[in-house]
Amino acid sequence: MVDNTDNPIGIFDSGVGGMTVLRALLERLPGESYRFLGDTARLPYGTKGASTIIEYTLKAAGKLVDMGPVKMLVVACNTASSVALPALRNRFPHIPVVGVIKPGARAAVQASSSGHIVVLATEATVRGGAYVDAIHALKPEARIQSRACTLFVSLAEEGWLEGDVVEGVVRRYIGELFACEDKPDTLLLGCTHFPLLQKAIANVVGPDVAIVDSARTTAEAVAEILKTQGMAAQGEKGSVRFMATDNVRRFAATGGLFLGRKLDEKDVELVDI
Repeated sequence: MVDNTDNPIGIFDSGVGGMTVLRALLERLPGESYRFLGDTARLPYGTKGASTIIEYTLKAAGKLVDMGPVKMLVVACNTASSVALPALRNRFPHIPVVGVIKPGARAAVQASSSGHIVVLATEATVRGGAYVDAIHALKPEARIQSRACTLFVSLAEEGWLEGDVVEGVVRRYIGELFACEDKPDTLLLGCTHFPLLQKAIANVVGPDVAIVDSARTTAEAVAEILKTQGMAAQGEKGSVRFMATDNVRRFAATGGLFLGRKLDEKDVELVDI
């Protein structure tokens, strides 16, 4: 049996939002090494058709694999996870592939006592219904409302994270969902960009609504697979390699917000897929 414990984990996203997942992985599994690719030349994936999303996802994953062996692929993009996982697993049958949909659904179900859940996501994720299916698989009686919040991606990418303008956009998208008496008790951020807007979202929905995302539960899912398959790294501290397909300066500046620490432009490689 080939020892692949020292191989890195490949992670990709359509932009930089997936760094919320990388951040959770670094906290949960600091001994692992990571190869992160942001396909910034083609973002956002959320407004694209399914065949285009699958094409871009296969190219991004292929790039990570072509650069050297990876022991796992983590799809840190809700849109790609909702559309392209079967194609990825078919293309790379010997590499475990982890998406963010099922972990996110698990987080929402665990947080909700009433079973009334709102999912905020991109147009493609909402259209595909992956979160609705995943939540119902865990809690068939759950009441789910989904809302496509396309402008949230742009706000996060621009670093517009709070204030009257941002809260106005949030209120326009979801205000009425939480203005009724029978309002949801849980809000699932179904796009890896959206956690950066959590403060503004919380100001709109109120303190009695649980706001969850898939980052932490995805990290737990990865840790479980590494443990059960005997692939966990043995060292105490791994490394991270950052790559983007366009505008590394912007990738570094915005990515640092998602990662929670400064990311220098010189630490990001420009690659083509």
